[in-house]
Amino acid sequence: MSEVVRLSLVAHAMTDAVAAGRFPVDEPLNELGHRQTDAVEMAAFDTAFCGPEKRARQTAELLGLKAEVRTELADLDCGSWRGNVLGGVDPADLAVWLTDPTSAPHGGESIVGLVDRVRRWLQTVSTHRGTLIAVTHPAVVRAVILVALDAPPKSFWRIDIAPVSRTVLHYRGDAWTLRSN
Repeated sequence: MSEVVRLSLVAHAMTDAVAAGRFPVDEPLNELGHRQTDAVEMAAFDTAFCGPEKRARQTAELLGLKAEVRTELADLDCGSWRGNVLGGVDPADLAVWLTDPTSAPHGGESIVGLVDRVRRWLQTVSTHRGTLIAVTHPAVVRAVILVALDAPPKSFWRIDIAPVSRTVLHYRGDAWTLRSN
């Protein structure tokens, strides 16, 4: 029987940008975000990772994790749209971005680029043993789900990831499996 890698992904807690529907900047958690982490029950993990942004690091700290910062877990780079509300972006550019996963009209990262980055990280962590946790961003969690299910990048926007939600995957042999809690 092969070893199983257990990976839990936790989306960072609430920030002012998330609450206001803005494209994020490197911001801290807001008051609600602090309260959200209090309600999370944590199991034991062998290894913990987190994204480099303040909101991911802060969530990991509040969850009591000594997490290794990994740039591969960084949020989707929204380029020149950072800090803007959805309504502040050219509607034609937004429509292209939401329907073409290869596009990046904001000058940042495309959905396909994010999925490729996450796929490489998953290949790296698949060599670990034991139980892993990663505190990251909803966009990264969506990308992980796409990789695990071998789903097309155009499905990215059909996945809703709530703040401090947990997504669990197992890796055995040569494939990731999405597991319900």
